[in-house]
Amino acid sequence: MFGINYYKADPSTYVIKTVRGEHTARGRGLSFLYNAINTSIAAIPVNAQESPFIFGLQTADFQEVRLQGQVIFRIAEAEKTAELLNFVLRRDGTGYVSEDPTKLGDRVLQSIQSIVQERVQQLSLRHVLGIQSELAEEVSRSLKHDDSLEAMGIVILRCTVSAITPTPETKQALEAEAREALLQEADDAIYLRRKSSVEQERTIQEAELQTRHEIQQKEQEIEESRLRNERSLLRGQAETEQERIQAEIENETTRQRLVELSAGNSREQADAEAYGVASKMRAFSELPVDNLRAMALAQMEPEQLMALALESLAENAGKIGELNIAPDLFGQLFRKGRRSERA
Repeated sequence: MFGINYYKADPSTYVIKTVRGEHTARGRGLSFLYNAINTSIAAIPVNAQESPFIFGLQTADFQEVRLQGQVIFRIAEAEKTAELLNFVLRRDGTGYVSEDPTKLGDRVLQSIQSIVQERVQQLSLRHVLGIQSELAEEVSRSLKHDDSLEAMGIVILRCTVSAITPTPETKQALEAEAREALLQEADDAIYLRRKSSVEQERTIQEAELQTRHEIQQKEQEIEESRLRNERSLLRGQAETEQERIQAEIENETTRQRLVELSAGNSREQADAEAYGVASKMRAFSELPVDNLRAMALAQMEPEQLMALALESLAENAGKIGELNIAPDLFGQLFRKGRRSERA
């Protein structure tokens, strides 16, 4: 009635009230009555806003890629934004009189697209597909120093790149190439594994040959040591045998000398005995027979004398008429003979 309306803003909206060209009130969450005829209200949302984006770009090698992501921003200086963009509400306060508020996100995306396009055009397709996180960080740094956004009072909170994909044909070609590369890597792995197996087998064979060589060397050393020991043993045996023969020679020489001495002694003894016998015989030949008989009988035993007497009786048996011999005589002779045998 009479053009008087009531307006109430939420805390996330910055309000600028203008009456006849002069700002009469400004701030967040304002509420007031106003005359729709001479009052204009600019409502700028200062909360964080999200804008997804999908860009079709071209790389340095003329390949098309699609870049998908999201940007989060907010209006930090609402008065700057209100000066450049039209955020004035309709008189009834139900909507904006301009499309600028709805195109605010497009303005931010245009800045992002220009930055991304400049970067992507400098790189090849393979390089672009591998710089997803790096590209998002670079875009965020560039947006913080963007003059156009700063002039509109817009601050970028976060920018993310969720995907960078080539065209379906290029993707199939890359997949085929990647598949071939994987197969090649698999073949290389098989080759390397077989090569490693061959090298290990060669190493094992070389180790076995080395072991055999060392064993042969040890066996040769053992055989040489055994031969040296045998030669030493044979040399020792020969020396021992030589020493034994030398000892026998010395013994035989000593024995020969002993025999010669013994023979000389025996010869001298025989000569002495012969000389003694000869001397006795000369003496006996010079003595009378009766004296010799008396001397012989003086050295005889009683038994010998008895035997000699019996022998004389036997020789003169023809001259003897009758002879009586008592048995006691023979008994005494036999007893003495047994005693002499036992002794």
